[in-house]
Amino acid sequence: MTTGTGSIPGTTTSDAIPTAAPSKATIVVLGSLCALGPLTTDLYLPAIPSLVEDLNSTAPSVQLTLTASLFGLAVGQLLFGPLSDRLGRRRPLLAGMALYTLATVVCALAQSVALLVTGRFLQGLAGAAGLVIARAIARDRYEGVAMIRFMASLGLISGLAPIFAPAVGAQLLRVTDWRGSFLALVVFGALLTLGAMFLLRESLPPEQRHGDGLGTTFRAIGGLLKDAPFVGYVLTSTFSFGALFAYVGGSSVVLQTEYQISPQTYSLVFAVNSLAVVGFGQLNGRVLVQRLRMDTLMLVGLSAAALAGTALILFTSVWHLGLPAVWPALFLLMAGMGIVLPNSSAQALTMAPHAAGSASALLGVGTFTCGALVAPLSSLGGRPSMTLLGVVVVGCAGSALAAFALFCRPWRRPA
Repeated sequence: MTTGTGSIPGTTTSDAIPTAAPSKATIVVLGSLCALGPLTTDLYLPAIPSLVEDLNSTAPSVQLTLTASLFGLAVGQLLFGPLSDRLGRRRPLLAGMALYTLATVVCALAQSVALLVTGRFLQGLAGAAGLVIARAIARDRYEGVAMIRFMASLGLISGLAPIFAPAVGAQLLRVTDWRGSFLALVVFGALLTLGAMFLLRESLPPEQRHGDGLGTTFRAIGGLLKDAPFVGYVLTSTFSFGALFAYVGGSSVVLQTEYQISPQTYSLVFAVNSLAVVGFGQLNGRVLVQRLRMDTLMLVGLSAAALAGTALILFTSVWHLGLPAVWPALFLLMAGMGIVLPNSSAQALTMAPHAAGSASALLGVGTFTCGALVAPLSSLGGRPSMTLLGVVVVGCAGSALAAFALFCRPWRRPA
């Protein structure tokens, strides 16, 4: 059981995890690994309408390429997380990044939606190595507030991905088609593989690895699933991520179709809203966690997300106020996610110092599975709808609040 600041009772100064400042190279590489997920999903978002036409398909079918990528990210984290607990962080990371680069080549050459969906699944599966192992490395080195600060540093880099990726993708459409987005990811994957190879050191000593086989690893996962607060934070993160990806998965088609905006204007809307995630994430990690309990901050963030979803429903089905009203509601949703997601992840990881890779995998498989399921829902029935997107956001935010209250029970823990 952890306190509100993430410390573990019984841990003395002598056996606490070191909190030495990380090198800039470490922050850049790990931050880029964390950015791999949003960059993979966001870079081609402005091209989705043109991709529908080029492959002679439909919007719901093309949105399955996003769903496949998210499922791959979920399954891959369940694979690479426990594997990194057994073999160390470095070897699974390098293997995953090399496979990511090859899978992205398949995506760039795809001639059908079916092949693109397959390539996207493999891309997500391999790219999950970067996400899950980067979090595990953070847990190897830090805990509590120190880990929040470190993750805020990573978030400053990884947060640039959702800001600039759609803008870069929109500009690429001026000189190439949607395949150019995947070719850019091929280059990024190759550079990141080299960076991990030459700049990252092993963070998990051999004596701390689960060397008795996968049975030990899965027993560790079973133990984690018996810890109600840990499960609560995982579920809170999972449903919150669902609210986030209701927006990410549906915003491109909904905004460009329902409000008739260009890919370049959409990229501007997406970038400004992404600033909310980065800005509030930095405010949370550098200021708010020093003054308030993480659980209090999570309650505020979840309430903001629920309010944003409610506003989307009212602004589009009752008052029909258009994009000038919808945009601030989406900004509020992203601001809430900037507070909820890092705090729920940090609280869950702090509870699992003995199996950081497995805990990170459970976080990842839950969040990306939920994201994969909700991403196409805004186009349910074949017609994109901002009202339906708002309904999904409210449902996910309400589920996150319920999981937080039922399992975490923050009022029963000391401040």
